[in-house]
Amino acid sequence: MVFKHQQFYEAPPEIEVEFPGRATLEATVSDALASSGGIDASDVTVTASGTTITLSGSVLRQEERVRADEIAHSIEGVTKVRNDIAVTGLDQVQRGI
Repeated sequence: MVFKHQQFYEAPPEIEVEFPGRATLEATVSDALASSGGIDASDVTVTASGTTITLSGSVLRQEERVRADEIAHSIEGVTKVRNDIAVTGLDQVQRGI
């Protein structure tokens, strides 16, 4: 009979992260935009760079653009929001905006 020393599996140490990961932050903001009222975020794209969120795409009304900015700012871990959302609604064209 051969005697082998018992080997124990050791889990790698957990590393605490001060800021959420990029994908996690993007998903959190996207989910908040999709589930919040006052905005149709189906054509809005969320991109994270560190703790800065960039919103791009289009919405129909200016109010939706402002609402998207407010929602993104309200997410924990977001320090800055760059709002590049275009307003494409007919009311904007008629006003000449």
